[in-house]
Parts: sequence; C-alpha cells; structure tokens
Amino acid sequence: MRNDEGEGGEAGKGGADVQSGVLETVTLMAGTAAAVDVRLGWQAWGHLNAARDNAVLVCHYYTGTMRAAGLSPDGTPGWWSALIGPGEAVDTDRFFVICMNTLSNVQAHEDAVITTGPETLHPDGTMWGERFPAWDFADLHALQLELMHTLGIPRWHAVIGPSFGGMQALQWAARTPELAVRVAAVAASPQSGVALRGVFGPLMRQLAPTGGLDAALRLISFFGLGADGLHHLFGHTDFDAYLRSRAHTASLPHILDLARVVQTHRMPGQPQDLFARWQESGLRLLTVNIIGDQFFPVAEMQTFAGASQTAGVAHHHLEYASACGHLGCVQDTSPFAAALRDLLHDQAFEPSPAHVASTGRDQESAGELHHQTNRWTDLDSAL
Repeated sequence: MRNDEGEGGEAGKGGADVQSGVLETVTLMAGTAAAVDVRLGWQAWGHLNAARDNAVLVCHYYTGTMRAAGLSPDGTPGWWSALIGPGEAVDTDRFFVICMNTLSNVQAHEDAVITTGPETLHPDGTMWGERFPAWDFADLHALQLELMHTLGIPRWHAVIGPSFGGMQALQWAARTPELAVRVAAVAASPQSGVALRGVFGPLMRQLAPTGGLDAALRLISFFGLGADGLHHLFGHTDFDAYLRSRAHTASLPHILDLARVVQTHRMPGQPQDLFARWQESGLRLLTVNIIGDQFFPVAEMQTFAGASQTAGVAHHHLEYASACGHLGCVQDTSPFAAALRDLLHDQAFEPSPAHVASTGRDQESAGELHHQTNRWTDLDSAL
C-alpha cells in the first residue's frame, strides 16, 4: 500500500496536510474465481495514537469520494467537513479519520480519484467493461477490513457514513460488530426498500442506454433533492450548467454498477440474532433518518430501531426534516452532530423512541443553501 502524506497539495481543516494513500491488493470477488487487481485511494486526517485504537472509518455516499474532510485543490470543502476536523463532532485532534474510495467510484474520470471498476483498465490494457465482476457489500467490507489490517489497526473506534456510506456502516455492524463497536448510519435503512429496488434501480437501467450520463445525473438529483429541494437550490440558477459541471468527472458505467449494488443491501442474519451479537459485543448504534427522504423512508429504520431497543441494544435513533431531502445527510448535518459526537466520545445515551429533531429548519436551511453555489460539487449525491 502506497502512503503519500500531503499528496496533491490538498489541505485539511485549518491548513493541516491530509495523508493520502492507495490500497493495492489482489482479491477474489463474489461470484468469480478470477483474481482482480484492486487499487482504491484513501485520505486521512489526524494521527493514530500509540495504542492504535482511535481510528474512525468514514464511508462515502453514492457519488462521493475519499475527500470527506479538508479542502480539495480547488478549495472545495470535503463533503462532511462540517463534521470532521479539529474540535468538530469527529475531532481530528483526537481521532485518526480515514475515508477510502469504493469499487466503481462514480468520479472515476477525476485524475486524483483512484478506484477500480468497469471503466478502469483490465490487465490486458483495455477497459474492464462488462467483464468486471458483480461485486457486493461482502467484497467491499473485506477490502475495508484489509485496509484496517494493512494500517495495523486492531479494530475501528467507529464506522460511520451517510446514505450508501450508511449502508456500509450497517454492514460492519452486521458482519463484524466486534471490530466496529460504534456505528453511525445516516440516511440509510436496514435493507434496500421499494424505492431503490422497485423505482430508482429499474428507472436507472431504462434511462441510461438512451439518455446517457445526463439522464442518470438528472435522476440522481431528483431522488436526492426532491421537487422542493430542486426548487430551493436551482429555482433561480442554471440546473443544466450544474449537470454539465458534474459530467466532467462522472462515469456512467460506475453509476450503473453502484445502482446495482445498493439494491442488494441487506444486513446478513436474522434481526434477533443480530441484536444478541450486538449486546454481546457492546455495540453502540446511532441511526439518523430524514423526513421526506425519497430513498429511505423513515419508517424502515424506525421500526428496526424500536425492535433493537426493545431487545436491549444501545441504539439511539433520531429523525429530522431538511429542505434538501435525502441530500440533507451531507448538506444539513447540524441536527445530528451532537449525537455523533456523543457516540464517538462514549457519552451515555439511553435507548429511546425515535426523536424528531429540527423539524422547523426547512426554510432556514433552504435560505443558507441557496447561496452556497460553491458547494455544487456535492449536490449530485443521492445515495
């Protein structure tokens, strides 16, 4: 694994250099006997302590990258920079925080984004294309586990993420809770529901062959923001110009591959077995959902949270409304920042019924975000 501190001139919050590296490995993926040479880029902030027990894995959303914090070369803030940094909820003065690109990262056409997927090179020098294995969450979990072992980390202090990243965090809770005893999943569900499997996925497959990348980005934007979010953010600006700016780095084959993967999300095991393992491992779970989210209805996680709390799991669940709909998981993070801080700092919370936070924030959030056109880089996120 290559490790290049300060690679690319990127800066962390407050000007500190970000650490960058690449996980390079050969792996067998689900459903294939062929070995795949995998390269996934990562970035990190803060420092591992002597005990190597302060590492937090941040998992990115559908169209996100390893740039969860700090500043990009063009000055754009990381997509969770409001949460990650010195003194923030995910305090880089205390924690070593790392985010790695997934397989089939959507931003594959950006030079600094290192990933492996259908639109990257096969060992024969041509694109993988449809030959790329149909990987799943088990494969992604295994690669993140290899990253942990490669860095000499015995277990994660926490695994956290929004949307597709929240799915990954829940996979850690279900597969290896003893290696991730604190988990936060924002804007996610225990399993993919009808919105993903019955609407978004089929529409993406039908639109992409004729509408191409433009149609795919429009669909992602609509599901991610909803009609109200689109009106608030683009009612007086040029939505098409925004889409053109995103198309420069996005890969349609990777969008389609991730659309396939997210439809397969389901935590392995029966709920009661999971709850028993979580109690045994001492897992502390934070889940957050957004009222009006068009991907992940509140009821899906609310029901699961009620069952886990009844079973005695230390599961704290909250809900809030955002003018940005699902996209509030990266653009409107203050309603859950305190709960995330409490989780990471081992502040006690009692299992409680779903708590609705900040339901009156819609107009305030819309007003703030309407003027933040410099953050358009993140607005195509939907999962």
